[in-house]
Amino acid sequence: MMKLLFKTWLSKMIVLATALLAVQTVTAAEGPYELTQRAADKLFADLKSNNAAIKSNPNMLKNIVRNDLMPYVHVNYAGSLVLGQYFRSTTPQQRETFFAAFDKFIEQAYAQALTMYNGQDVQVQKAQLNGDSQASVKVKLIQAQPLNLTFQWRKNSKTGQWQVYDMTAEGVSMVETKKQEWSNILRKEGIDALTAQVQKAAAVPVTFSKK
Repeated sequence: MMKLLFKTWLSKMIVLATALLAVQTVTAAEGPYELTQRAADKLFADLKSNNAAIKSNPNMLKNIVRNDLMPYVHVNYAGSLVLGQYFRSTTPQQRETFFAAFDKFIEQAYAQALTMYNGQDVQVQKAQLNGDSQASVKVKLIQAQPLNLTFQWRKNSKTGQWQVYDMTAEGVSMVETKKQEWSNILRKEGIDALTAQVQKAAAVPVTFSKK
């Protein structure tokens, strides 16, 4: 029962994350609040204009996530946080392979979660800055029981672009959740085994649940 509730909660987090992080055009001058505030419009427009095609081919949601979201997610940074203490014991090639699998895993997870979206409204609050390169944006998903989330943004030191690397729902971090979930396999079997598991999860087709 608890596992089912957690999966439902995580799906809701991912739905809102996808809705809020999709952007059409990003410039380094734009801040986390501006990106978050206007992000939903692009994704909602794509979902609406492709609704019929998505119904017949749910995997099309992967394309939408790939085009609208993934270029603006700091996959490698998030992945390094997930690896935690095991990061230093991996080779550059192992990390590169893991990050590529993690990238596809996020794409699949967000696309699958989008099948649950049913038009909820979103409220976005002003960004809270933490120095020059860190910020958080609080958002609320309006529904019978409102869901409060916080998106963690980091300015890429190479590009100057703000990118999301984590989000929390009611105080629970998504990065920390995956870190804890995957630490056992990292400890016992190593990164290659985890990468294979992540690749398998990423390859799962997107489907609509049968009501």
